[in-house]
Amino acid sequence: MAARSDAVSLPEPRSVGELADRLQRPRSVALVLPRLALPYLQVAEALAALGAPSTRDVLANLLGVADEEGARRLDTALEVLADHALVWPDGHGTLHMTAPLRQAWDAPLGLERPLAELLTGVTSDELRGMLAALGVKPPGTKQQRLTNLVDHHSDPDRVAAVVAQAPAATRRLLQRLADPESRRRQPVMFGAPEPGAEPGARWALDRGLLVQDRHRYGPARMPAQVALALRGPDWHAPFDPVPPLARLLPVTTEEVEREAAAAVTAFAAHASSVLSVCAAEPPVRLKSGGVGVRELVRVGKAARCDETVLRVVLETAYAAGLLAREGDLVPVTEAYDAWAELEPGERIPLLLRTWWTLPLTPAQARDEEGKSLPALAGTPPCDGCVQARHGLLAAAAHLSADRGVRQASEDLGPLVAWHRPLADELPQDKTPFATVIREAELLGVLARGALSGIGAALLADDAENLLAGTRRLLPAATETALIGADLTAVATGTPSARLTTLLDSVADRETGGTASVWRFSPGSVRRALDAGRSPEGITADLTAVAAGPLPQPLSYLIADTARRHGHVRLAPAACVIHGEEPALLAELTVHRKLAALGLRQLAPTVLVSRTPLDKTLAALRAEGYAPVAETADGTVRIEKAEQHRASAPVPSPRVARDTAGAQRPAARRKRVRESADGLRALAVRLRESPATSPAPDPYNGIPFDTDTDTDTEEIITGYASGLSLTDVRQLAHAIDAGQAITIEYVAASGSHTVRSLSDLELDPPYLNAWCHLRNDERVFTLSRVQGVMPA
Repeated sequence: MAARSDAVSLPEPRSVGELADRLQRPRSVALVLPRLALPYLQVAEALAALGAPSTRDVLANLLGVADEEGARRLDTALEVLADHALVWPDGHGTLHMTAPLRQAWDAPLGLERPLAELLTGVTSDELRGMLAALGVKPPGTKQQRLTNLVDHHSDPDRVAAVVAQAPAATRRLLQRLADPESRRRQPVMFGAPEPGAEPGARWALDRGLLVQDRHRYGPARMPAQVALALRGPDWHAPFDPVPPLARLLPVTTEEVEREAAAAVTAFAAHASSVLSVCAAEPPVRLKSGGVGVRELVRVGKAARCDETVLRVVLETAYAAGLLAREGDLVPVTEAYDAWAELEPGERIPLLLRTWWTLPLTPAQARDEEGKSLPALAGTPPCDGCVQARHGLLAAAAHLSADRGVRQASEDLGPLVAWHRPLADELPQDKTPFATVIREAELLGVLARGALSGIGAALLADDAENLLAGTRRLLPAATETALIGADLTAVATGTPSARLTTLLDSVADRETGGTASVWRFSPGSVRRALDAGRSPEGITADLTAVAAGPLPQPLSYLIADTARRHGHVRLAPAACVIHGEEPALLAELTVHRKLAALGLRQLAPTVLVSRTPLDKTLAALRAEGYAPVAETADGTVRIEKAEQHRASAPVPSPRVARDTAGAQRPAARRKRVRESADGLRALAVRLRESPATSPAPDPYNGIPFDTDTDTDTEEIITGYASGLSLTDVRQLAHAIDAGQAITIEYVAASGSHTVRSLSDLELDPPYLNAWCHLRNDERVFTLSRVQGVMPA
């Protein structure tokens, strides 16, 4: 079993003092344990559960090792742990372990600490009581009592015999606490419970089967010896020295290298195109940090690559120093310019080494809730992500020679979990470690389900072999393109920086990968002309990179686009100055005091100004000129003082009534004064009043005819005493017929206003209506209505 090849080695100690210091260093334990394979972690956890010191035979019995092959694998695991200064034997065959190793697990194998450690704070009288309850004669000293109690509980048969005599509630409690899964299911408790809080606990506490720590919150704790005795002789700690079986297929080295070459070539081309897009238009960061989905879609569409490749390129390029955060943008750095000039085989090792040590999984696109994650968000370092990557390559390296897994996404996941049990799995993975496996395949590190040559170089941390491997797999940068009559340019392999820049400037990229395709169009050629390129220069540059003669359709396209280019020009201007005297306009352009206007002559009789029209007009008049302004339709703008008027005309005030007209018959004045007593009383009085001839209206001569007066008129007359008979009848008719009306109204503030009303509703002494001036419902007091007119 080649079990030690994937273990992480520490530098050799230079002295005995350094070795002793390393043995007691918790940080060293925290760094080493995540890098160990499953059997080494299982042996370390078993030793931590037994406590120190312990013998190899006790450890083997706990792990269930009974045959020679299992013993050999156990010895191999102990050697690996010894290489990392975690466990070491003394001259008598006793195994010792570094103190921080026991602290790496809160409850290794679901076991609490040994009995001797749990009884540290127990008094001699309490030990005597425990021995007496067990039927053991207590010796004289505290240490002797503790030794006798530990010896008693270390014998599984005697522990089983004691538990068999316990009450049923105690037996149920002890069996539950001895269950390896009980600690995971144990509820959180606040405060230290009193002894005997659980049913049956008091009986077990009196005999040392449970120990209550007075200085520790939580329930009573079961010593490790008691738990192991209750689990029975058939229970053993898990020990899996052999990795899980994977479905394998025969594969040759040539097949692996061929597929790896295709994958890394496509990745190199994608990396080149993604970074060239970032160089032309840097991605915009979100306010919360990182590059959001919208920007990822834009960059991916321009570079013609999917989101997974895009995220890997961005994260590795940023970590390698080719990209940087600068304000709201993520532009390329100066290091990118030097990197882009390298050959593809020399570019990729930088990104591969960065991916190998990257403290995150760059292709992770979803969080635990399924929400999209931004790229380059500055997430905290994740050592478990690094271990997943290292475990993947270690698992692939341990496959049989000339063999690859049948389905990498399904068969390599269990192997990764065996080689790196503490590696992190992503919530977006449908199968274990699917994302990191996909990344490795995109980079050519894995091919045909096996480890490629560049993958082996990464695993061995061999930069020289990695560079040699990428140079061998990746062809030199393509300096030429095949330009066809269908207005496309095809570059196989990885195009050089010069070729990429040229084709990106005059054509639109359609595809990328092992072969990149650009398409020429009038818009793309016009873009190059807008950037200051000449048609002759474009033709010359394309001829220099074309694999053959430049196709005639492309030449025609360039010529036709250039012929139409610039026939119509747009100049920035705030206003235009024109006149019939060229000399006068030429004088304006050279006038020193008018230089601030930014005048520019477009024609002998036309100037443009960068200053708005009114300011330009004032400046010219200040210098003694007599310009006039024009309106948008070209007519001369008439300048006169603006007069402010009300938005609606107010009818002229009515002529004041004379004294005679103001006098009404005595009976009618009496009815008006008494109208406040109520409409019902008014109606009664009107019916009982004698039939007398009313006085005529002084304005139109029409008498008040009681036979034709309506109830609405009578009500309005009672409240709007200032209205004439004509106004009363007109307002009443509008109310009864549901017509619109215009009134002259005096507000409570004393101001006069004219309102057009509709939807009239009489509610004496008020009039509810829709006011067209306020565009809202309003309430008007009838006594304040001064006049009525048709709407």
